[in-house]
Amino acid sequence: MASLLPQKNADYGTQEYWDQRYAAEEDGASFDWCKRYADVRHLVRRYVPDQTARIVMLGCGNSTLSRDMYDDGYHNIVNLDYSPVVIEKMRRANEQCAGMEWIVGDVRQLPFDDESVDVCFDKATLDAMMTSEKDPWNPPPEAVAAARAEVDEVIRVLKPDGIFLYLTFGQPHFRRPLLAREGWTLAYEELGEGFAYYWFTMQRTGVVRAEGPATGQKETKEE
Repeated sequence: MASLLPQKNADYGTQEYWDQRYAAEEDGASFDWCKRYADVRHLVRRYVPDQTARIVMLGCGNSTLSRDMYDDGYHNIVNLDYSPVVIEKMRRANEQCAGMEWIVGDVRQLPFDDESVDVCFDKATLDAMMTSEKDPWNPPPEAVAAARAEVDEVIRVLKPDGIFLYLTFGQPHFRRPLLAREGWTLAYEELGEGFAYYWFTMQRTGVVRAEGPATGQKETKEE
């Protein structure tokens, strides 16, 4: 696996690195950033109670997240990644999953109509865009622009009652400036012991998709 590691962290934010990595990996290989589905299933169930919801996986890679959610009853899943290599591999690996889609696309320019998606789910894709930062307090403008472009696209494609789910290893005080938008409510919960991960939700202010916040949840409102 060492040969598949990038020469520098910033390579995690390039399509070239991921195409080369996915091409070198054996068919059936998988990698999950942050947590696996079993670790966040209770949160997915809380915020996506409707299993017919149209869910877009932003930067799906070869994670098992989509397949695990499919096996748990979520069949209306669209997987998007800018690496055609991994999309083709994952399409072949999941041929038996009727209704699941695999699309080559860029999270900064989503190929979906306005207000056409119920759920957008990002599991560390935005984080990969930020790996070029040497100083987390002063990330490079191009990384900030890329991250904010993704969030802008999420806002565009989400239905009025839609929700953005974001699982990250970035601390909230670094991620909030990238996510915050007027008229939208951010909430996050710390997950894990030792090395912490953060589960963010983002939805239009006034929209309630769950009965009460998860334990330990903190909220930030942008109105």
